[in-house]
Amino acid sequence: MADIAILETRERVLAGILLTGGAYFLFSTQDAAIKLLVVGISVWQIMFFRSITVLAGCAVIGGRRVFADTARSPIIRPMLVRSAFTLAAWLCYYNAARTLQLAELTTVYYAAPIIVTVLSVFMLGEKVPLLRWVAVLIGFAGVFVACDPTHLGLSMPILLVLAAALLWGIAVVLLRKTAMQERTMIQLILNNFYFLVFSAVPALIVWQMPDGGQLLLLISVGALGGVAQFLLFEGMKRAPVSIVAPFEYTSLVWAFALGFAIWGDVPRREVFLGAALIIGAGLLIVGNEHFRKRL
Repeated sequence: MADIAILETRERVLAGILLTGGAYFLFSTQDAAIKLLVVGISVWQIMFFRSITVLAGCAVIGGRRVFADTARSPIIRPMLVRSAFTLAAWLCYYNAARTLQLAELTTVYYAAPIIVTVLSVFMLGEKVPLLRWVAVLIGFAGVFVACDPTHLGLSMPILLVLAAALLWGIAVVLLRKTAMQERTMIQLILNNFYFLVFSAVPALIVWQMPDGGQLLLLISVGALGGVAQFLLFEGMKRAPVSIVAPFEYTSLVWAFALGFAIWGDVPRREVFLGAALIIGAGLLIVGNEHFRKRL
C-alpha cells in the first residue's frame, strides 16, 4: 500500500510539473501573439476580445451552473480588487511590447517574483530570512543589468514593464489570499468578467475592425490565455509550489526562442546576463524554502 501511495504521489507531482510547464509555454506564445497585435490594435481591444473568448470557453465547459455558482462565490469582492491590479499590469506590459524585444520584455518583467518577496513583508507580515534578501538583491541586479542604462535606460517602455511587475506583484500577493477559497473555473470567470467590464468602454472608443489575420490572432490570444491560466492553477494544486516554481523561468527560454523565430531578435549580452542573475535569484529563494521545510 505504501508503494502505491508513493507512486500515486509521484504521478501527481509529475502531472503538476507537466501542467505548469505547459502553462508557461502557452503564456509565452500568447505574449508573442499580443506583440504581433499591438502594432495595429489597441491593448484595450485585445483585452476585450480575450475576456470574451475565455468566458465563452467557460460557458461551453461549465454551462449555466458554473455561472450560477460564480454569482454566489465568496471571493467576488476580493477578485474585483485583484483583477483591477492584474488588468493594470497587463496594460503596462503590452503597451511596452510595441517597442521592446520579447526577450527584453520578459526579462525585465521578472522583477515581479522579487517584488512579491518584498511586498509579502509589508502586506502579509511574512518574515523574510537573510538569504532571501540576498536573492532579492541579486534579482534586482539582474533587472538592472538587463535594462542596461547605457542602452535602454529608464525609457518609457522600461518604466511601463517595471510598473507592470510592481502591479503584478501586488496581484500575486492578493492571489495568495483568494486562490484556495474557490475552484479554478470560477476564478477564471470572475477574473475575465471584470476584465470585460473594465475594458468594454475604452475598447469601443478606440475600436478598429480587425482583418482576418488579426481576428484569428485575437481568438488565439483568448484561447491560449484561458487554457494557460487553467493549466497553471491545476498544476499548482497537484505539486508543491517549491517544485513547480522554477518552471516559471522557462518563460524566459520560450521568449528568447519565439523572439528569434518570429522577429529574428538576437538579445543583447546584457539581457542574457540579467536573465541568468534573475533565474539564479529565483532558484536561490526556492532552494532556501525547500531546505527550511526539510529542517
